Amino acid sequence: MATKKAAPKKSEGMEMGSVWKWVYLIGVIVSGLVGAFASIVAPAQPWLGWVLLLLAILSGIFFLESEDVVNFAIKFLLLAAVAKAFEAIPAAGAYLSGFFGGVVGFLAPAGLTLLVVYFWKKYFGTMM
Repeated sequence: MATKKAAPKKSEGMEMGSVWKWVYLIGVIVSGLVGAFASIVAPAQPWLGWVLLLLAILSGIFFLESEDVVNFAIKFLLLAAVAKAFEAIPAAGAYLSGFFGGVVGFLAPAGLTLLVVYFWKKYFGTMM
């Protein structure tokens, strides 16, 4: 008779990967909203920009998979094209273009960090 395997134990609380997933998601949403409503949040943009840059770099290191760098680049280019295309809409185009432009602005440093991590693992990871 076949025996039933025990289910793997789940750790108590949130896992660290789950925390970085939320950091990435919050960074994408906040940067999109900052891009969409840039005139309203203009006084807070200098320090908010640095916080979002830090969140993007940390997300690129700890959350994003470095083996998926090509797919990430395709998604980045598609979002940049969508942000540019929304500029042609007269009424809501500025907000939609700003939202997607803000997301692209968040994904750019995350993607560059992802690229550095990819090359580091590929060329220097085997040396150590």
